[in-house]
Amino acid sequence: MNSNTNQAEVVHDFSDEVAEPAHAGLRTLTAVLAGILTALCIAWSMDVPSRLGMAFYGEQFLSLALGMALCTLYLSISYRGKPHTNGFPAFDILCAAISMGIGIWVCIGYERLLVDVSFYTTEVIVLSVALIALLIEALRRCTGWALVIVVLAFIVYGMLANYAPMQLRGKASELFPLLTYLAFDTNGVYGSSIKIGVEVVILFLFMGDMLIRAGGGEFFIDFAKSLLGHKRGGQAKICVVGSGLFGLISGSAVSSVAAVGKLTIPMMIRSGYSPKEAGAIEATGATGGQLMPPVMGAAAFLMAEFLEVPYKEIAIAAAIPALLYYMALFWQVDLIAAKRNLKTISIEDMPKTRDVLKRGWHFIVPLATLMFMLFVMGSSPESSAVVTAGAIFVTGMMRGYNKGRLTPMDLLRSLSSSGRSSLDLFMTLAAAGMVIGVLNLSGLGFALTLWLVSMAGNNMFVLLLITGAVALVLGMGMPTSGVYILLAVLAGPALIQAGVGKIPAHMFILYFGMLSMITPPVALAAFAAANISKAGPMETGWMACRIGWAKFILPFMFVLSPSLLAQGPLFDVAFNSITALIGVYMATAGMLGYYRRKLSLLNRVLLCAAGFAAILPDTQLDIVFPGFISLTGIAVGAAVLVAEYFATKQTVAAA
Repeated sequence: MNSNTNQAEVVHDFSDEVAEPAHAGLRTLTAVLAGILTALCIAWSMDVPSRLGMAFYGEQFLSLALGMALCTLYLSISYRGKPHTNGFPAFDILCAAISMGIGIWVCIGYERLLVDVSFYTTEVIVLSVALIALLIEALRRCTGWALVIVVLAFIVYGMLANYAPMQLRGKASELFPLLTYLAFDTNGVYGSSIKIGVEVVILFLFMGDMLIRAGGGEFFIDFAKSLLGHKRGGQAKICVVGSGLFGLISGSAVSSVAAVGKLTIPMMIRSGYSPKEAGAIEATGATGGQLMPPVMGAAAFLMAEFLEVPYKEIAIAAAIPALLYYMALFWQVDLIAAKRNLKTISIEDMPKTRDVLKRGWHFIVPLATLMFMLFVMGSSPESSAVVTAGAIFVTGMMRGYNKGRLTPMDLLRSLSSSGRSSLDLFMTLAAAGMVIGVLNLSGLGFALTLWLVSMAGNNMFVLLLITGAVALVLGMGMPTSGVYILLAVLAGPALIQAGVGKIPAHMFILYFGMLSMITPPVALAAFAAANISKAGPMETGWMACRIGWAKFILPFMFVLSPSLLAQGPLFDVAFNSITALIGVYMATAGMLGYYRRKLSLLNRVLLCAAGFAAILPDTQLDIVFPGFISLTGIAVGAAVLVAEYFATKQTVAAA
């Protein structure tokens, strides 16, 4: 892999901790700054200033947080996109000092600057130009060129909008007024995107980090090993279940690969899976973690903000597709193991479920706390995250898991680690704010909606295909949250105008935004897994697409019928979920070409067709009777499977 790919593996995903500089002084300084950043975000989300009788504009705190994040990032990452290796780099220290200075300056003088913005004073222009320039360079260092090019393209459009083709023509602005708008308006850098990052996402990063330090990640892996390690394809099943459980707390594909893959990928290779299969299974399992409630990563919180609905509605909607996705992956690794007669792990080598639960039962307390806060009490996500983190710390001080108990020093380390993990998230969300600002100022958002709808010829399916293709292209080397925000403002309104419901439209965008993690030519999760398995990055990516086929199909299905998103009559939700689950198994067997024995081409085709028909949520379609297509598919698929069962049984009896 080239250097750009290696960089992608290290820093592209927002939840991966930005690497520390080598110099001890810089390392200590950045650790302190990152810890203070997290602590300030927790205090702000818990409304501590108001409780102390202090009043602040939200933008004042956002400017301070962004300035601190920029400062920490410049002190951590060099212009090459890699950690500082030695000494105190003068230019980067200057950028860090200016970033921190701008954050403090805007925080202190925000009320005065708010008045001066409309007069384009020298002070306002200098602050705007410096902030935007520092943001774009920081974005390049932590995410690469993909998102930088997108942001610069939108800024250029904002200045030349009146020269665009008629369908996309908008209102143009001069450079300095445009940058001032992006830097100070609440629709720009300090908009809702970064507000969600500061107030919500960083708190969940802190909660997840605390759980991992307490041994929660090891507990999930051991629990999966105890249940499935001795089963057929147990090594891969540990990966699937472990990645799904780890995704409950990480919400990040690449970090899940890094944490879980180091254990599961070598284990799968030793059992007989090829290196590219092992890497692909880990990448697809880790990518699904961003779909797994209750913690689904930054994009899910942004979706709740965009749609102005409680976060628990997003989590509930995501549950059934996530289950279907993981079951497709689970059954696929099971059939691969059966097809090749791969060896299993000895029961003696696996931990006993009773022993695992005896040592780690206390992890149920914080998970139950999170569920109770979100879904029973209806608390805000930020309050739920902080209370859950507190529960983790308290239980972790009382009990350890394969390590010592948590200490106050672990709390400080977690604050620092969470701050580092949020740095490129802040840059991504600030960049998304700039794009949204250009869309609002130029009127491109409305024009683009009309253009997409007209280009699709008012055909919803064509519009979905266009949106999915754009998501895959935009997702090349870009964090999922960035892809989601761009598509939410660019394509989301068009989908809704075409008749797609709000939650299905945005969930469709989220799914295809995450698919970029396993879709070549830049598949960050697959590339990270390939780095562990030592397989080729591209072949791992293509194999991940094959193994993760369900994620390409399910978005179209829940757009067709939101019952797969737990919306609508209870009967429709239950019926379509059950038939889809059956269809996923049939389609998986057909695509793999194996069920108890190698399938003929005809039976493969029949099973694939029957599986996709069963997945189709047709209870609302007036075709003979509701559910006719699904039930017909199940009947055809069942006939094939039963015939195969008796055929193999007779073969065994004859032998």
